[in-house]
Amino acid sequence: MQTITIPKQEYIMLKKKASLAEDLFIQLESSLRDAEAGRIREAKH
Repeated sequence: MQTITIPKQEYIMLKKKASLAEDLFIQLESSLRDAEAGRIREAKH
């Protein structure tokens, strides 16, 4: 395994992006399950 050094600010930014990506993936997965189960309705304008 190789080790690299990055500035702390960059590390913090990358951790936030990873967390956001994980949250979005979980929401997408949940939405797909809802769609499969027929629990999604079209919003009325």
